[in-house]
Amino acid sequence: MTLSVQIRARLGAFDLDVGFDAPAGVTVLFGRSGSGKTSLVKAVAGLVRPDAGRIAVGGRVLFDAGAGIDVPVPQRRLGYVFQEGRLFPHLSVRDNLLYARRVTGRRGGDLDRVVDLLGIAPLLARRPGALSGGEAQRVAIGRALLSDPDMLLMDEPLAALDAARKAEILPYLERLRSETGLPILYVSHNMAEVARLATHVVVLEDGRVFRAGAAEDLLSDPSMVRVLGVRDAGAVLPARVAAQAGDGVTELAVSGGRLCLPEIEAAVGTALRVRILAQDVILATERPRAISALNILPVTVLALRRGHGPGVIVQLQAGGDRLLARVTRRSADALGLAPGKPCFAVLKSVAVAQSDIGQRLAPEG
Repeated sequence: MTLSVQIRARLGAFDLDVGFDAPAGVTVLFGRSGSGKTSLVKAVAGLVRPDAGRIAVGGRVLFDAGAGIDVPVPQRRLGYVFQEGRLFPHLSVRDNLLYARRVTGRRGGDLDRVVDLLGIAPLLARRPGALSGGEAQRVAIGRALLSDPDMLLMDEPLAALDAARKAEILPYLERLRSETGLPILYVSHNMAEVARLATHVVVLEDGRVFRAGAAEDLLSDPSMVRVLGVRDAGAVLPARVAAQAGDGVTELAVSGGRLCLPEIEAAVGTALRVRILAQDVILATERPRAISALNILPVTVLALRRGHGPGVIVQLQAGGDRLLARVTRRSADALGLAPGKPCFAVLKSVAVAQSDIGQRLAPEG
């Protein structure tokens, strides 16, 4: 099921003028604060009425200014998860979950399956005041699922959580993406979330679509660094657990070779996606010897992007995948880096954080 959006809206002094088609999976709306992300998701939900345009989920038109169509919010069949859980404090978790059925009049999803999917069985008898932030968000997601939606809208659902709670809930979001097949429109300005969850990314800037495309393509594009941020720039590689070495190291098979990372709790054969930050990649024109770094991948320079400062972003081909490296102009010149030049990408095992390793939606090939 796809989402098609082509709308214009004047919101005070802010102009929203966006158009994109999002395929099945998780489409992340990414951009800085004030770029129009929340306004756009509210327009899809029916909470903001565009001045012109059209919105459709699958083949069902939710809004069409020219045809006079504006489906009321309760009839749009969209589950909305806000930054805060917005649970009813006087109801138990079970009654909060079932509330959507009473409001929509639809049977909704299977309660037991949703409870198992989100790991909230121990919470059913509690009141929201006794839940942690991560637990409350899982309940809010469950309530949205039980409304029997055609699509989930998630407006920065982890923004109010600390790092520990984010780490707690991200695996559940990955399960939700992988096991339900429900399309999700996910608002975020956090690159770690984008790298873990996104199958498609729509980048907003000043109320316009700056770029849109597959997550792997956009995150490895040097021209995106200005928008994503130099420190957050990095590529996402599909990988598979090849071996658990027994010495605290997990070996991953990637198209360009092997990666050795600190132990990952995953069975051999598990499909993963690994985010590698550009600032953690070192380049060498000859294969290094007698160094502590375990990861040395043969690569070819595809492109260089020189900014106004001393840094250069280098796009690399590593097998069938692409990497980014951030080096100084001085280093790029000294190494003679240019498109087509073969070299080696060096990465310390401990440079990749556990939070940058996630479940992959489906194995490639």
